[in-house]
Amino acid sequence: MKKARLATLLRQVRQDANLTQLQLAGKIKQTQSYVSKYESGEQRLDLIELEAVCKAVGISLTDFVERYLEG
Repeated sequence: MKKARLATLLRQVRQDANLTQLQLAGKIKQTQSYVSKYESGEQRLDLIELEAVCKAVGISLTDFVERYLEG
């Protein structure tokens, strides 16, 4: 399922950046529960939010999309 793959990749890029959910939440000005919900697939990110996550973990949006498509 694509939704599960996206959630897994979001978790993976956060972990690759050595960030906890709470640390990432602080960087993107959200709550830890918000980060948890998109990593579990309960909530979707819009493009602006996804770009903020990518910036916070130090990858480009293009790199993120390429990793997703490689799946």
